[in-house]
Amino acid sequence: MAALYDNFPLWAALIAIGIAQFVKIPLTYIATRSWQWSLMFSTGGMPSSHSSAVTALSTAVGIREGFSSSMFAISAIIGVIVMFDAAGVRRHAGMQAVVLNKLVDEFNHLLEGMKTFKVRPNEAKAKKLKELLGHQPIEVLIGGWLGVMIALVMYRLFYI
Repeated sequence: MAALYDNFPLWAALIAIGIAQFVKIPLTYIATRSWQWSLMFSTGGMPSSHSSAVTALSTAVGIREGFSSSMFAISAIIGVIVMFDAAGVRRHAGMQAVVLNKLVDEFNHLLEGMKTFKVRPNEAKAKKLKELLGHQPIEVLIGGWLGVMIALVMYRLFYI
């Protein structure tokens, strides 16, 4: 169990996730003047916690194992894939959710209007999809920077 506590790359990544998720709350408050505590456990938004995690992990592995090690190469490539996915595939899935939610709203409006013709059960109404799935490239960039900084600070504070 003591080895788990000494696993610098693991703790750097987990702490980066926690900090990135927490930072979303005050940043959203500044933008909207509304506290949204649910962002602590939500996807999307500024900064990307996925990017923070993988860059903190890669930085910590590089510090611990060496930046020329195979373990650093593996973590860096997986990190690039995760960050590309966050800014690409997941972002586009969120954009599709916006369009689908608009169609669902129009469909539900149509159902309401058709009640005079034929009553439909409430199960016919579709549920809204989550629209904030991915990240803007700047959110991924800031998340990545945050992860590197967290790993460097943690190393300086706890492992030197």
